Amino acid sequence: MSKAHGQLRQSQVITTYGPGALVDLPKHAAIMGGLDTWPSGLDEIIEPRLTRVLGNLTGVPSPRLYAPPPAPSEPWAPGRGIGAWRFPEWFVVQETGGGERERSRRLTHRKSLDRGRFEGLEVVPTRFVRACPRGHVDDLPWIRFVHGNDDSCRRQLWLDESGTTGDLTELSVRCECGKRRSLHEATEIDQNSLGTCRGARPWLGAHTEENCNQPSRLLIRTATNAYFPQVFSVLSLPDTGGSAESAVRDVWEILQAVDSPATLDAFMRIPNVSERLDGFGKDEILQAIGAVRGDAAGERNVKDVELDALLRAPEGYGDDVPIDPNFHARKLPDDAWKLSDLSDGVAAVVQLHRLREVVALIGFTRLEAATRDIHGEYDTDVERAEIALEPTWFPAVENRGEGVFVQLRASAVNEWQLRRAVQKREHDLADGFRTWAASRKVKHPFPGAAYVLLHTLAHLLIQSLAMRCGYPATSIRERIYVESDRYGLLLYTGTPDAEGTLGGLVQQGRFIEDHLADALRMAQLCSNDPICAQHAPGESLEQRWLHGAACHACALIAETSCEMRNDFLDRALVVPVLGVDDAAFFSPPP
Repeated sequence: MSKAHGQLRQSQVITTYGPGALVDLPKHAAIMGGLDTWPSGLDEIIEPRLTRVLGNLTGVPSPRLYAPPPAPSEPWAPGRGIGAWRFPEWFVVQETGGGERERSRRLTHRKSLDRGRFEGLEVVPTRFVRACPRGHVDDLPWIRFVHGNDDSCRRQLWLDESGTTGDLTELSVRCECGKRRSLHEATEIDQNSLGTCRGARPWLGAHTEENCNQPSRLLIRTATNAYFPQVFSVLSLPDTGGSAESAVRDVWEILQAVDSPATLDAFMRIPNVSERLDGFGKDEILQAIGAVRGDAAGERNVKDVELDALLRAPEGYGDDVPIDPNFHARKLPDDAWKLSDLSDGVAAVVQLHRLREVVALIGFTRLEAATRDIHGEYDTDVERAEIALEPTWFPAVENRGEGVFVQLRASAVNEWQLRRAVQKREHDLADGFRTWAASRKVKHPFPGAAYVLLHTLAHLLIQSLAMRCGYPATSIRERIYVESDRYGLLLYTGTPDAEGTLGGLVQQGRFIEDHLADALRMAQLCSNDPICAQHAPGESLEQRWLHGAACHACALIAETSCEMRNDFLDRALVVPVLGVDDAAFFSPPP
């Protein structure tokens, strides 16, 4: 992107401004180009676990990961930019004159501007486009919208504004032939006023339409529902499977067909396979193939493997020299953090002095975000817009940082879930979830009371940690683990900088009991109580189906920090609140 309009950080290209995102510039509007417009020679990111998951999820065989092009080292130095296309192609002429409450402006297409019409007058891109949930986006059919099926009229169109709020009820499109239509009618999906989506994919270039039969919906370019990136992230873990398993994983796309010693002999004749497996015995290779095949078959999800690594962390204070620069974890001795009975439900605290997170973008949706399950994974049949005509690789960034992992005692959580008050609260939350899921394509089950407990506790701890660790709450992220009767939460921060972070967060692990007390004390009473505490998700007038006792004044945080977009939260499962004092996992702090 031109330096005259500013630059994007690499992480922004993976999230906010990825391929297909609508970008509003001071004098222009554009849509970020697909991967086919990216420059060559990008830096490759190696993360085999993420590569295997993305291959299974997207169907792309052996996808590679590449980092977005970096910004120039000097402001005046030329850089390798990412392509963008002008969009939308309809503009509004900034007319002079008009009253304070009534204003009329002409609508014109880009072709008219190219021919020199309206030269000398300022024009701005219209803020209205049409889209569908599959990610397609297109200009509004302005002529057809005003005239209906009889769209042979080509007289001048005007956008009339009768007020000062910009509300759709105050906007209407008028043709000089006399026909007029309120723009609010474009929101009526059942009337199909914008026509059927034609599958336009302008971020992939011209003539890239695909079949689509969904009704088009009105979309404001700058609205928050214009772009929902689908990202997938993993933590880099130490190789505990031995060097043979690591070698097999490197050539797994070839070796996955091996089912006997005889077929292994045949594959060993392939040059890159024999070179990678040189020095390993046949039995050792077959055993490694069996181990890798178990993981590849989907028996274990990403978070389950990460939880294993976290719980295997040796005891210590982290002052030893890290063997693996990407993962250095130490379990704190109990006497280093446990000072009272308040933390009886906590089993262990692990300090992650060094961690590496790799985040990849695989696609996006519009109008409605695709939901992930509690394991952080998308369904393989989720509809997403492609970010390349024929994707063979995905953009990714690697973040290095630190974190604190808190494990809850499994026996305490299991006993808590058997309490009648907890089961009743879980039933109420599940009712809200079913009402929410009924109007959406959601296949995931309700995550359960244990997940809601951990998720809410993570949000409360983030707010407490941000007061002391030196990082703002928006830079602390969460990963919730509910895997095979094992329960924990990881709060971490990271940066694309090669050196990582400064250690302010990891050191708070020693004071986790103080943070727990602050979090519970803060969660007991919300400034919106008793309305917040008595919120019933299944009977929500404001349609907050996925919240119990939770709102922006107590448990909700920045969505950049949350893995579930601020859903599945309830203070009542963490600590007693007004009206619900018998479903909490923790006792009130002294």
